Amino acid sequence: MMHDANRNRPLVGVVCDRFFIGEHDLHSAKHSYVRALMAGSRVSPVLIPASQDIDSIEGYLDGVSGLLFPGGASNVEARRYGGPVDADMLVDPDRDHVALELMRGAAARGMPFLAICRGFQEMNVAFGGTLHADIHASGHSADHLEDLDEDLHIRYRYRHDVELVAMGALSALAGGQRVRVNSLHRQGVAALAPSLTVEARAPDGLIEAYRLNGHDFALGVQWHPEAMMESDALSRALFEAFGASCRLYAALHAAAHHES
Repeated sequence: MMHDANRNRPLVGVVCDRFFIGEHDLHSAKHSYVRALMAGSRVSPVLIPASQDIDSIEGYLDGVSGLLFPGGASNVEARRYGGPVDADMLVDPDRDHVALELMRGAAARGMPFLAICRGFQEMNVAFGGTLHADIHASGHSADHLEDLDEDLHIRYRYRHDVELVAMGALSALAGGQRVRVNSLHRQGVAALAPSLTVEARAPDGLIEAYRLNGHDFALGVQWHPEAMMESDALSRALFEAFGASCRLYAALHAAAHHES
């Protein structure tokens, strides 16, 4: 029997990747994100499929009190931000279709959302920014690159420092302005979307976190807090703050529904 404590937890949508295993067409999200939401945010995650057959995202937004845009193996399609198309780049147009619309819809409603790695890149594109298709080709540090030959628990170790912006949302959660992060990515921010404010930068100047202006909780981080939620103070604080914001959103909307 499920524990009664889960009954009143707000639902948080997790955007899926779409990919194939053999002939099987799958929608999936990594368990590390689900676990971090359940243990750290104390919410109930539900998966949102990645499909271009979805004509409207309003029903999904009506059913949840927050959204998580997780990392993924694929890259945001270059056509989404006017970049040069690379036929060899792994892309997921179905996820792009759903994620970008969900993010804009959540922003319009004031719904909390947390964007991680690929989700961080989606966030910049959703609000009018552009990406470097390959940050290492553009002259940034190799410290950002994932080594697929490493064991998974080693791969997600601390990679480099980031400098948090003074008096920002992340520096408040961290209690300081410098932290170590496990940042692993190939794409990165080129031109920042006008409605985003930088929250953190890597030593090579690359933007590693930002927030959406005028929004109570809409944060994007390039690194992987879900992989270190139990051992890293900022990762834990980030998921806890996200959960608190989702509960507040759920309570306010429940009260508004009751009054109507």
